[in-house]
Amino acid sequence: MNRSILVPLDGSEFAEHALPIAMHIARRTGARLHLVTVSTPLSEAFIEGVTFSVADLTREVTERREAYLDGVVKRLRDRGVTAIETRVMHGEVAASLCELLDKDEDQLVVMATHGRGALGRFWLGSVADEMVRATGKPLLLVHPEEGEPDLAREVKLGRVVLPLDGTQLAERMLEPVAELLAGAGAEVVLLRAVQSIVPADLTPDTASGRKEARSILMQVQEIQMRLRREAEESLQAAAGRLEAKGLRVRTDVIVEDDPAKAILREAEREGADLIALETHGRRGLARLLHGSVADKVVRGAHVPVLVHHPQAT
Repeated sequence: MNRSILVPLDGSEFAEHALPIAMHIARRTGARLHLVTVSTPLSEAFIEGVTFSVADLTREVTERREAYLDGVVKRLRDRGVTAIETRVMHGEVAASLCELLDKDEDQLVVMATHGRGALGRFWLGSVADEMVRATGKPLLLVHPEEGEPDLAREVKLGRVVLPLDGTQLAERMLEPVAELLAGAGAEVVLLRAVQSIVPADLTPDTASGRKEARSILMQVQEIQMRLRREAEESLQAAAGRLEAKGLRVRTDVIVEDDPAKAILREAEREGADLIALETHGRRGLARLLHGSVADKVVRGAHVPVLVHHPQAT
């Protein structure tokens, strides 16, 4: 069970689109909502002959942000959510939030992928990227829509697509998913995409060539079937770990050379309410969510995406 759910806000309606799903999880798990906004460091300002000190500016910004958070809290309490904590921080946004996660009991971050706040500069898109790399806590990323979020909207987490690739690293997402869905009655679809190994051209002109081509094709088909069987066995083993935690699980092996495309297509076909995936960061930390499978899924998904990056131990 999540003891506390961190929801970063920047004063924008875009950022507040993380609130409905955060409310849903909080109600179901009994977790506290931790609403946080961060302002970047201020310098002295000189306006019309008057110099404003850093302390004066910081106090003004803090008061404005506290008033904003108080307004959000009132709206949430009107919807029956009472366990709420707020905090205004000052510093670099991602670093401040990660520091808070390291020393606090927040177990999950729910945030919009983009936002441009009335209280500060655009930051949520880049902050999500930085936080995935810097913290071992899972992040649930929500695509914002235009307009004010509907706090009365019923959120569903009935079906989750969790892609695996046969590695122990990818399977580290099993635990965060099991914790998030505990008691929800949800179904998890474990997905594995294996690459096609069928040769591009097997149409020789000679009889002997055609005979050899048929032999090669049979060997390739046998290899492809073996890869599918191994993938299915791996998924069944992972499914057993989730079933032991009380979750309903299905497995699905498909042949697809583009993993991101496979994940997005299967999520849509399954009517998924959430996609969850471990990020490998194989291209280097600075490119973790740039050009990777995770980045393509986060950008292309029409449902929230739960991402997690394992930290070195």
